[in-house]
Amino acid sequence: MPKIPVAKLEPGMILAKPIMTPNGMVMLGEGTVLTEKWVERIQDMEIPSVFIDGPPVQTISKEDALANLETRFALVEGKPFMNSIKKIVKEHIEGLYN
Repeated sequence: MPKIPVAKLEPGMILAKPIMTPNGMVMLGEGTVLTEKWVERIQDMEIPSVFIDGPPVQTISKEDALANLETRFALVEGKPFMNSIKKIVKEHIEGLYN
């Protein structure tokens, strides 16, 4: 479920989480299909972003994500437990992009 800036909302998108008013009331519930009118109202409320139903949107390339992984684990290279964690995270990253 990607978190989308309200400027990128389009009619037909489906909310994955409810939109709450500042006082805690549900304005639009989970599963609501956005209409053009709802998109305009959400944008007028100065809500920064909402959760939309669908697969997550990756903000960096697979190559950059794997390079970041290598950088983060560089200091613990050769430690068996950390190598296991790195392998799991690498498989997860590859799964996000396939």
